[in-house]
Amino acid sequence: MSHSISAVRPERISDFDIELKLLLEAVYLKYQHDFRHYSMSSLRRRMLHALDEFGLATLSQLQDRIMRDSADFSRLFRYLTVQVSDMFRDPAYFLALREHVLPLLRTYPSIKVWVAGCSTGEELWSLKILFDEEGLTERTLFYATDIDPDALARAEAGIYALDRIAGFTQNYLAAGGRASLSDYYHAAYGGARFASSLRDRVVFADHSLATDEVFLEAHLVSCRNVLIYFDRVLQNRAVGLFERALVRRGFLGLGSKETLRFSDQHEAFDAFRERERIYQKR
Repeated sequence: MSHSISAVRPERISDFDIELKLLLEAVYLKYQHDFRHYSMSSLRRRMLHALDEFGLATLSQLQDRIMRDSADFSRLFRYLTVQVSDMFRDPAYFLALREHVLPLLRTYPSIKVWVAGCSTGEELWSLKILFDEEGLTERTLFYATDIDPDALARAEAGIYALDRIAGFTQNYLAAGGRASLSDYYHAAYGGARFASSLRDRVVFADHSLATDEVFLEAHLVSCRNVLIYFDRVLQNRAVGLFERALVRRGFLGLGSKETLRFSDQHEAFDAFRERERIYQKR
């Protein structure tokens, strides 16, 4: 039985996607930032916005610009990364940590927490406040990592627009906050600056889940709303890093739309609080 040529012809890739793949390859070779396994659907949207900002018609033109000018790459970088967060985002997650995870972490003489993909710091400071209220600050060391140096600098500064504080406060109370969020910040630089004491025992570092390796032994890894921007290959790589970094019976926290169910490493974890996306290493 003969087969038509059309039956075996590969699916046609759009010119835009071809140019996007070439752009990502150029970024990797020129600047050593690897976005080749990020979600294509998300990158498409962001690159269209980037073209508007640069006033260009094609990604090939954009590639030519960033290859010749590192300042243009710096402008593009914020479109390649996603910096969207809130303090105590998804309060049920932080409440579950408070009520179910921290009582177990309290049994350790010292604790290490890795906030992977910390963005501009909202989740880090949420965790610091949580650990402080549960009396664990003095024995805990936090590692906050991201690939974006500007985001890391903003995270370390801990300054946020005043119009965001009401939402932060609402989330904090829903997460079981024991005081007033206003106890942790003061007005400064036209915004709200979180207390310098929160910066104690925090290490900020550049780290890529796409190219770098494990650098610590952690009791809790919190990487929320990051994996949704990766393809399956990179998701598996990242979860593999977390699995190797965690101590036996250590905890991994993911975002509300993320799961280990389809990960190559799912058998390495138990669903500790599935609804809140908290997993425990076996």
